[in-house]
Amino acid sequence: MTTWDGLRGLGELRFVGDPGFAAAAPVNRRFAATRPAAVLTVTSAAGVARAVEWARAESVPLAVRGGGHSYAGHSTGPGLVLDLGRLSGIRVDRGTGLVTVGGATPMKALYAGLRPWDLTFPLGNSDTVGIGGLTLGGGVTTISRAHGLTCDALVSTDVVLADGSLVTASATENPDLFWACRGGGGGTFGVNTSFTFRARPAPSGSTCVVLWAWPHAVEVLAVMQEIMLAAPEEFSARIGIARSAGEDGVVSVVGHHLGPASELWELLAPAFAVAAPDRVDIEDRDFWDAASFLHHSSEGGAFAVRTRCTPHAIADAGLEALVRAVEKWPGSGNPDGAGAALFAWGGAIGRVPVADTAFPHRDTKFLLSLDTSWTERDAPGVVAANLDWLHALHAETGEFAPDASYVNFTDPDLEDWRGAYYGPNAARLAEVKRRYDPDRFFSHPQGF
Repeated sequence: MTTWDGLRGLGELRFVGDPGFAAAAPVNRRFAATRPAAVLTVTSAAGVARAVEWARAESVPLAVRGGGHSYAGHSTGPGLVLDLGRLSGIRVDRGTGLVTVGGATPMKALYAGLRPWDLTFPLGNSDTVGIGGLTLGGGVTTISRAHGLTCDALVSTDVVLADGSLVTASATENPDLFWACRGGGGGTFGVNTSFTFRARPAPSGSTCVVLWAWPHAVEVLAVMQEIMLAAPEEFSARIGIARSAGEDGVVSVVGHHLGPASELWELLAPAFAVAAPDRVDIEDRDFWDAASFLHHSSEGGAFAVRTRCTPHAIADAGLEALVRAVEKWPGSGNPDGAGAALFAWGGAIGRVPVADTAFPHRDTKFLLSLDTSWTERDAPGVVAANLDWLHALHAETGEFAPDASYVNFTDPDLEDWRGAYYGPNAARLAEVKRRYDPDRFFSHPQGF
């Protein structure tokens, strides 16, 4: 029988029914049924180390929770959830441009903490996403075409290993672990208690939200791909099609340009020429207002996402398949609905050699993201229909997009996840795992 007393004094220890216990539930309600035995909210790296030692000695499975945004529910489990939510301090060194943050610092706190300094690095666009998950999976953001991935700005990270020791990983200390922490995914090699990044002055720019009616979907998707393949790396965009139950589909372009709105109008002119949009919102904004404007929000509930990384544009036949699929979405009670999106990559992302970091998708031009959602009130048949729809669409897209996926949009239904997430870097990641966690203490269904 497990004795939990060894965890007392390391932070706030909660059990089922205790106030605050439910707050450690995963953001994706698809995994709401997973109920941990206990949740420990630690307040220091030393507390993390002692909790790891305790869990190992007691043979209690450990799940690490930063922001709780793992699409596959990996931030929870049946044993102990180690909640890093209070490891969220921010320290800025103006002289060096280095920013050190706690391992679970959420984006809302990061934007607020960096704004007075007018410094930034590639950050996510959802308030509650934690810096750990974002960085460890690579971190593709709205400024990544110009400034690279979140993990490309990483200078060092402190990690509690499976034996409870605390080490620093950087280009000069434990460099193989540092390599793995830049795109190798979270929850696999240790518990990252802090990260240090190289920041730069926050760039002003402009934003766009443009919407078209559904009949223009294929032609807008096609021309927007052409625009993004030729666009300066200062411009990044998400090109999407989506539908909610009982509603007509919508075509959208949401973008961030590190340049004036006048340039955005010129960049988007070919799209305006093929079809008149229903809504155009293009404005000059400083970096902080742009981040707020582009903030991502959803209705919550349960969802599933599958991705493919493609090094080229998708031809019209493939775009037509995406549109047909969204039209046939079976529906659910979640207003978030379902859809497909093309995130434009390239630029600075591709200037880093594939072998330099664990993140392998350096030649990707578009991330194709397929998603669906439902509520916990929807009948099992509705849930099954949504997942069947998504799996069928993912299989169909294999005809025109490679079997490569983005680990930060973690897909629990992905079979060859090693090859899809990590490509040519998978073998080296397995070697790093054997060195730093030979007994696989840190484990989840898609962990080395």
